[in-house]
Amino acid sequence: MSDRLMRWAQRLQAMAQTGLEFSNDQYDIARYHELRTIAAEMAAGTLADDPAYFDRQYAREAGYATPKIDVRGAAFRDDGILLVRERSDGLWTLPGGWADVGDTPAAAVEREIFEESGYTARAIRVAAVYDRDRQGHAPIPYAVYKIFFICELTGGAAATDHETDDVGFFGEHALPPLSLSRTLPAQIGRMFGHYRNPHWATDFD
Repeated sequence: MSDRLMRWAQRLQAMAQTGLEFSNDQYDIARYHELRTIAAEMAAGTLADDPAYFDRQYAREAGYATPKIDVRGAAFRDDGILLVRERSDGLWTLPGGWADVGDTPAAAVEREIFEESGYTARAIRVAAVYDRDRQGHAPIPYAVYKIFFICELTGGAAATDHETDDVGFFGEHALPPLSLSRTLPAQIGRMFGHYRNPHWATDFD
């Protein structure tokens, strides 16, 4: 039920954000503000947090509402996949994160791999484009598309940064504890499949 409530909150927030962008009627504007407040209350109820926090977060969003983009890079060495350990929760994930404005999707994932692991890499193909909410991740207040790239390591050496505190390569059946808000075991398994079968078509929802 909590997943459904969060999806409803996401949709209400998106309606409110888009409505505030295009409406000129003062009564409609007031209703869209109220709709955004309801979305914040629903999100807070789902995550047991403060509605005011979500209302402030939603208020920062402007323009036509679209999903956010999360990029993840799957790079391999000796049949092991590159993972990084997040300082925030002490768990492991494929290197990646939010795509920055001004980056192409490929440039975004290559930058994330370098910043989080110390390795340079080249994105060679898109393995999957997933709707985060349909993958089984814990709910968050925003709609997100996740783009997974198969990447080729081109240089560098293991190094950490302000977001990561360890780097390693792991076999498909020897994965460390994963940061499930970022990467799921099934997604890593699918990346191993794409790595071993370069003819596979891109997965998408």
